[in-house]
Amino acid sequence: MQRLSVVLAVLLGLSALASSQTSAAGTQDAASNHSTVHPKGDYVTVNGARLWYESEGSGEPLILISGGPGISHDYFHPYFSALRDSYRVIYFDAFGRGKSDRAKDRREYTLARDVEDVDGLRKALGLGKINLLGHSYGGVVAQSYAVRFPDSLRRLILIDAPFSGEMWQSEDESSNNELHNQFPETWEKLEQIHSKGLNTCSKEYQDAGDVSPAFLMFYNAATFEEKLMHSDGSINNDVYCAIAGDDADFMVSGDISKIDFRLDLGKFTMPTLILAGRYDRVVIPRWSVQFKRYAPQAQFVMFEKSGHFPFIEETGETVRVLREFLQRK
Repeated sequence: MQRLSVVLAVLLGLSALASSQTSAAGTQDAASNHSTVHPKGDYVTVNGARLWYESEGSGEPLILISGGPGISHDYFHPYFSALRDSYRVIYFDAFGRGKSDRAKDRREYTLARDVEDVDGLRKALGLGKINLLGHSYGGVVAQSYAVRFPDSLRRLILIDAPFSGEMWQSEDESSNNELHNQFPETWEKLEQIHSKGLNTCSKEYQDAGDVSPAFLMFYNAATFEEKLMHSDGSINNDVYCAIAGDDADFMVSGDISKIDFRLDLGKFTMPTLILAGRYDRVVIPRWSVQFKRYAPQAQFVMFEKSGHFPFIEETGETVRVLREFLQRK
């Protein structure tokens, strides 16, 4: 689903784009004034590891789970800050990401650990019931959390998230097809490397991925291509390779290959909101719209001018939809 070299590269630069976004519903100030400012943060010990978290605002807690797997929370800033007037928005780096502790053995990175750590964070911060938002792989964690800890959830929000290993695999194949069609020169290099038995987590394969990720992830690829800035952002390839598999750009394995929430989604009793981007070529709409079948009780919104990040490309509308959902009794 998520080409390692593509996804990690784009997420490094996302927070640098924030100040360029023009948004409605009061989010323009957040984007212009807080593009490089993080709210106050601290460490909390969860399951024997220090996890870094940041918090802004007050009210019902809204915990955000970032994607990857392997990415820090940084790319969420400042797009959700507009909600701090009514909610306590909590960002955190999961185990192995960002400022949080690393594992001594990458086998410690698991989906189950990520889910348990969300509940550990909830308890450590004394939050009671929470609103939970997961983006991309973070949505996998959020769905698993809803299955395991339904009584701890007020509301569940999924943004451009897969619901099964089959969906992830199909989206891998779609992304590869897009790359093959649009950038055949790069695809040829990658195929040659892969044919030598070097998997997608190898340094040789990652170094050969010289294509901008914009065409897979954004509605307006040209605009983001111009403004994308690479930095020393926090990524951990070991997390991705442990959870999605060493050859995940071609064949997912590990924890991701085992997930399937289709029978669970319709049983969720907590209010559920599912957002998708029409021009997302990572979590493709052909699959995303199936949420409406498996979770008919949920609210589903397709953002017509967004790719994988509606909260970046249509910030104002995303915040409006989120606020309306969170305020609903």
